[in-house]
Amino acid sequence: MNGRIHSVETCGTVDGPGLRYVIFMQGCLLRCKYCHNPDTWNRSKGKEVTAEELFTDISSYLPFFQASGGGVTVSGGEPLLQIDFLIELFTTLKKNGIHTTLDSCGGCFSSSPYYIEKLDKLMQVTDLVLLDLKHIDKEAHQALTGMTNQHILQFARYLDTRQVPVWIRHVLVPTISDEDQALQQLAVFIKKLSNVEKIEVLPYHKLGIYKWEELGIPYPLEGIEPPTADRIENAERILNSL
Repeated sequence: MNGRIHSVETCGTVDGPGLRYVIFMQGCLLRCKYCHNPDTWNRSKGKEVTAEELFTDISSYLPFFQASGGGVTVSGGEPLLQIDFLIELFTTLKKNGIHTTLDSCGGCFSSSPYYIEKLDKLMQVTDLVLLDLKHIDKEAHQALTGMTNQHILQFARYLDTRQVPVWIRHVLVPTISDEDQALQQLAVFIKKLSNVEKIEVLPYHKLGIYKWEELGIPYPLEGIEPPTADRIENAERILNSL
């Protein structure tokens, strides 16, 4: 089974517990206006690797995982676009006692029995999901990402029914995803989920703008500055208040 990856980070510290080997998968259906990896969008690019090749490299970092309570995180792009590859990789990792984390926005989730069967197999070997909820409002979500959020919220409910541990992530973008009313509505939705262990507010940043420029794509959030400390604290307070 071959997978198509963009890159790896061997000592990640922000994508799950402990020190982590982070695999950035190639391909994404969303077109988030603040995306810091637009070079992962094209599903035909990247590097082809086998799960075995990745595991061989991952194995050399086992002492760091064991000492820090870390493991492997697959991010993107959207890793669920390559679900068969993930099932093979995560199954191998779990057989070797390695903690597995899926970093996803659920943008390709489908409720079809065929897809759910595959997703169930993946969740059996997934220890944690980092779930990116970008906006609770359907229209605002489409304006921000190019897609509505109904299937993404459905994915969150699916994870709840399967009792997969979840850390919710919300990127805070001034004037777009930091309105108090929307944050309160998002908090209400999160409160209905019984499997959420943690809520993280990720401040919008401009570190990926150079990639848009290199790809010749106009950056849609030109002029938007990162949120202030007060707005970050406000979002954290609201999302954790219920």
